[in-house]
Amino acid sequence: MPVTRGRSTLGLALLMSATLLSGCASGSAAEKSSTGDPVDGGTLALSISTEPGCLDSHSISATQHQLLGRIIYDNLVTLDEDGNIAPYLAKSWDISEDGKTYTFTLEEGVTFSDGSPWNAEVLGQNFEHMRDPATKSPLAAAYIAPYVDGTVIDEYTFEAHLSYAYTPFLYNLAQSWLAMTSGKAITESPETLCQAPVGSGPFVVEDYKVGQSISYVKREGYNWGPDWLGYDGEAHLDGIEITVVPEAVIRYETLVSGQYDITENLPPQNAAAIEANDAFVYENLIRAGSPYALSFNLSRAPFDDIRVREAFVAAVDRDAVTDSVGFGTYTPKDNFLSSKTPYYDETTEGKLDYDPDQANDLLDEAGWTVKDSDGYRTKDGKRLTVVVPTVESATPSALLVQLQGEVKKVGIELKVDQYPQAQLTEIRYAGDYDGLAGVWHTNTPDVLFIRHHSSEITGERIGQNSSYLSDPELDELLQASRGATDGDEAREAYSKAQHRLLELVPGLPLYENPSQWAYAKNTVQGIVTDTSHPVPVFTSAWLDR
Repeated sequence: MPVTRGRSTLGLALLMSATLLSGCASGSAAEKSSTGDPVDGGTLALSISTEPGCLDSHSISATQHQLLGRIIYDNLVTLDEDGNIAPYLAKSWDISEDGKTYTFTLEEGVTFSDGSPWNAEVLGQNFEHMRDPATKSPLAAAYIAPYVDGTVIDEYTFEAHLSYAYTPFLYNLAQSWLAMTSGKAITESPETLCQAPVGSGPFVVEDYKVGQSISYVKREGYNWGPDWLGYDGEAHLDGIEITVVPEAVIRYETLVSGQYDITENLPPQNAAAIEANDAFVYENLIRAGSPYALSFNLSRAPFDDIRVREAFVAAVDRDAVTDSVGFGTYTPKDNFLSSKTPYYDETTEGKLDYDPDQANDLLDEAGWTVKDSDGYRTKDGKRLTVVVPTVESATPSALLVQLQGEVKKVGIELKVDQYPQAQLTEIRYAGDYDGLAGVWHTNTPDVLFIRHHSSEITGERIGQNSSYLSDPELDELLQASRGATDGDEAREAYSKAQHRLLELVPGLPLYENPSQWAYAKNTVQGIVTDTSHPVPVFTSAWLDR
């Protein structure tokens, strides 16, 4: 077991065990698997709603990589079945008394799919690749921002130096987006990693058609999976065939018909039917991190005025909106941290209420007192309009359509502009929007820093502070939270940050971030749920045809 001298991680770990995988499912996938002996062979057919367009862990922040990353990559550390930090490619580590130096002792004999070895030099290469501006990392770079440099002590010992004590460091390193990539590939052909990733995991990418499909084959000789899997050795499956099926109803129908064995992002409108069908296992788990929210751009009008922000929030009946878009499978949310995240403060609930009368009063107070012929408020001849960009689609976002109707009742015009994904990404990083709908999952409450600290506003490095929130008081609280020792100190620090966000209102929180997936119970066996992300893992899965 790892040595963790100095700063304790036990408090956060215990909270993780109690909360991380909570949800609406009626038991773990492992409990529902067959008791028969595993069978080797076969190809698992999986449908997904979308794919990232890139399979390099360090270059993306896509939700689907929680699942996809576990297929081909391994991590430095993991969270075990109780939520504790546990060994993986690092078999032990030591943390200095000041919390700024981590010394990792690495597993020996591990190789990447290109045949290159795993060692201390490669760990250093991975840290550098994460933060290299050329990688354009939207996530990994932020998660290791306190990392200064590292020292290779010997072939299997690496010393990481941080600029300050950073308690979430190990938890972040357990996530899919911070998985380990071949040092040889990073050095010799980093430009190929998006389409031809090189991990050390249980499967290898055989064919990748961007936007269409991904084919994986079993990695021969793999035998270094994490202990929490309860399984050693190569994967039972010969391969995994993933097909992108954007239409939600088709994902449901093709699962029921048997064309696919499993689907992720199960359409909520079909959840009741799947859950009632004894032939399937249905999982509806809440992800830790941030809830689904509409972030306001505080750097420009109209949301630079807190009265407009408060009015927009008060104008929306989130219970009705959530029920409409989630068909009863989503959980409404009125604050800025998932209830399944460690150090979540329940006393932040019930502060951002639905109150259209208050919304109207606040808009009057802000000077938006005149209404035009369409019923929208104006000031100085300009309409109160909020522009929200979204990805191009044949059908408009049901959520944004719902929000349009809600805020129109108090005289706010919500315009939804659709763009191709590449253009939308440019708009996002340029900050050229009034609001942006989205969600952010992580396995630590450090999501509050990633999403709201002023240092995370996109500049030289891509940041995830999409609300452009810059508040010195909040910054101080978030920085203190990062260095706080697990337990009462961290709980108090994170509580203060959560309450400060309610005062600043950087967005409209709507509902918990769900992980909904289902699979054929009698066909797919041995699936387990990941310990950092509530998604299926296929290393020990097998098919009973």
